[in-house]
Amino acid sequence: MNEIDNARPPASRRIDGKALAAAIRAELKRAVQNADFCPGLAVVRVGDDAASQSYVAAKIRACAEVGFASRHIALCAEAGEQALLDEIEALNRDEAIHGILVQLPLPPGFDETRVISAIDPAKDADGFHPLNVGRLLIGLDAPIPCTPKGILRLLDSEGVALKGKRAVVIGRSNIVGKPIAQLLCARDATVTICHSKTRDLADEVRRADIIVAAVGRAGFVRPEWIKPGAIIIDVGINRNGTGKIVGDVAPECFERAEAMTPVPGGVGPMTVAMLLENTWELARRNSNPLQRGAD
Repeated sequence: MNEIDNARPPASRRIDGKALAAAIRAELKRAVQNADFCPGLAVVRVGDDAASQSYVAAKIRACAEVGFASRHIALCAEAGEQALLDEIEALNRDEAIHGILVQLPLPPGFDETRVISAIDPAKDADGFHPLNVGRLLIGLDAPIPCTPKGILRLLDSEGVALKGKRAVVIGRSNIVGKPIAQLLCARDATVTICHSKTRDLADEVRRADIIVAAVGRAGFVRPEWIKPGAIIIDVGINRNGTGKIVGDVAPECFERAEAMTPVPGGVGPMTVAMLLENTWELARRNSNPLQRGAD
C-alpha cells in the first residue's frame, strides 16, 4: 500500500440530510401559506407490508407539517390490479390532487410498469412515469425521482463541484441507480454504473471522487475501497443481525471519506422532502393555466 493509500482526510463531515430536509419543509410551509391554492398529494398503498406502511405514514405526516392536503388510499392485495388502476384513474380526474404516488414495491402479481404508466404524467410526484423518465433523459423539464433529486441537493449543500469528477454509482435500479447516473452526467461528472456483474468492483470504487451506494446490502462497501477524500452518499436502508438500521456503506468508511451521509439521517429524510417539493411544483404548474402546456 503506497503513501497515498495511507493518507487520511483531516476530519470526515457527516452530511446532515435530516437538517437540510427540515429547512426545505420549512421553506415549503412558508410558500404554501402565501399561495392561493393548496397542494394535494395522494399516496396509494397495496397490501400490508410493514415497511411500506411506515414509509407512507412518514409521507402523510410530512404533508400535514407543511400544510398540504393528503389522501391515503389503502387497498388489500386481494383487491387486484384493476381496482388499483381504477383508483389511479379517479385520482387523475380529481382536480384537488396534484401529485400521485403508488408506494412500491407492489405485491406479487401486479404489473408495476402498467400501474406507474397509468398515472397522469402531470401528476407523477415520484417521477417514475416512462414519459417523464424519457423527458429527463433528453434534458426536458420533468419531475425528478425523489431520491436522486435529494442526492443532488445534498451534494450541492456541501459545495461539491461535480464538473469533471469521477462518480461511481453502485446499483442500477430504475428508482435510484439509473436516474442519479443521468443527473450526475448532466452536471458534467464522469459516471460509471457498477452492479452485480461488474468485474473488479473495488478497483472501480477506488477511482471515484463521488460514490453513490444503492445496492441494499448492509456494509457492502468496505473502507479499503475508498479513496481518501471521497464523498460518499449511502442510499441503503438495511437491518443488521441485531435489528439496527444500517446503510450499504460500512461505518468505518467515515475514516477515509471527506464527507459521508449517515444512515439513518442522510438520504432518507431528503427523499420525503423532495416528494413534497415535486408535489409543490406540480401543484403550482397545474394551478397556473399558462404553465400547463409548457415544456
